[in-house]
Amino acid sequence: MVSPGLSQVKRFAAAAPFAAAGAVFLLQAALLISCATTNPFVSVDGMVEREEFSLGAKTLEERRGDLYRKKDRVLYCLDRGLLCHYAGDYRASSALLEEGEKAMEENFAVSVSQEAGVLLLNDRSREYDGEDYEDIYLNAFNALNYYHRNNMEDALVEIRRMNNKLRDLSVKYGVLMTNMQKLALEKNQKIPPNPEAPVKFNNSALARYLGMLFYRGAGLDSDARIDQRQLLIAMADAPSVYPHPPPSSLAEELSIPPGMARLNVIGFAGRSPAKQEEVTRVPLGRTWAKIALPSMVSRPSRVVSIEVALDSGERFNLEPLENISAVVSATFTQKKNIIYTRSVLRALTKGIAAAVFDAMSETSQENAGLYGLLSVGAQIFAEASERADLRMGRYFPGKAYVGGINLPPGIYSFTVTFYGAGGGVLMARRHENARIGAGVLNLTEDICLK
Repeated sequence: MVSPGLSQVKRFAAAAPFAAAGAVFLLQAALLISCATTNPFVSVDGMVEREEFSLGAKTLEERRGDLYRKKDRVLYCLDRGLLCHYAGDYRASSALLEEGEKAMEENFAVSVSQEAGVLLLNDRSREYDGEDYEDIYLNAFNALNYYHRNNMEDALVEIRRMNNKLRDLSVKYGVLMTNMQKLALEKNQKIPPNPEAPVKFNNSALARYLGMLFYRGAGLDSDARIDQRQLLIAMADAPSVYPHPPPSSLAEELSIPPGMARLNVIGFAGRSPAKQEEVTRVPLGRTWAKIALPSMVSRPSRVVSIEVALDSGERFNLEPLENISAVVSATFTQKKNIIYTRSVLRALTKGIAAAVFDAMSETSQENAGLYGLLSVGAQIFAEASERADLRMGRYFPGKAYVGGINLPPGIYSFTVTFYGAGGGVLMARRHENARIGAGVLNLTEDICLK
């Protein structure tokens, strides 16, 4: 990384050679620190790759003090809550996801009340209040937690919460944006518009699919039909998120022949996107303002297809339902308007301090060197402190696939296989002696985060 601040430091070297040399060193050190990237989660990520979910959840608990700051309670709850879910520890997963959801609500309320106050060092100085997709999908996984615990009533409560959050998503940041605009006016600073326009997304096919299944399992057929229709509407309303047709098995979900049972399978594949930092520098005279923003980078899944093969001879493929990665990107653009405005305002505030000292160095012969060094110091602080907030949940899946088959009631064994390119097997999971009953929901869930 090269910074225009180095030339500025050298400009004042004649006035204060030793101090300027030290400033050069500090600036270079700050730049090296800001550019350095490390991943303290390497060992846990390896466990997840090997599907050692219980060990990964245990490691997160043991190393919580090393991996998470006090401001990152939401992240800890999300990461460990998901790994507990994948490991089949549904009670622990529910407790963690519910704690994380409560912390999100509390931290967001604090953000609304304090947004027009003091601008922080950078966004990492804030309590993490979660991304919208995290807040949405934690309810989906908690609904599955309750289903696996034979609690259909609370599973449906989670789905309703998910749908309510989606409905309110478009107005969630109204107060925050108003506060930021007021602060910009008070500081007499004009914020250029964010070029990224939000994508319309206020309905989830996955939420509607789970609602349809849970209502059907509870014997609430009219509610199940409503969610089936809403699933089709969700996919039609957001073609950029749902470029594929509805799953063909959807038509059979509410027309199970009398006396027959139905097996449903959900397959989660890949990993949701990660954040990376994008830096822009805006000239302010002979100094500059550094603007550091997070952007989403997809992590393509190696999973190409998913097949369910019953020992009794029946086979069917799971079909794409929801591209969670696309939802992540769609919902993030809405929050990014707030991040963008806040970051620009903060960067300009820091950059103007350096510009003022620089101007003073030009008009004061007696203290030119001192003001020059103060300008350099302000620039060093701005360069090192302005960092994008790259925090996010690490273990959400990237895609959801679904499928189902009607069967005579009975005991069945089957294998769910995740295939990669060229037909190679990425993961195969056996389900032995599963009871498939008539008139109840028989839902199996498998995951391959590769």
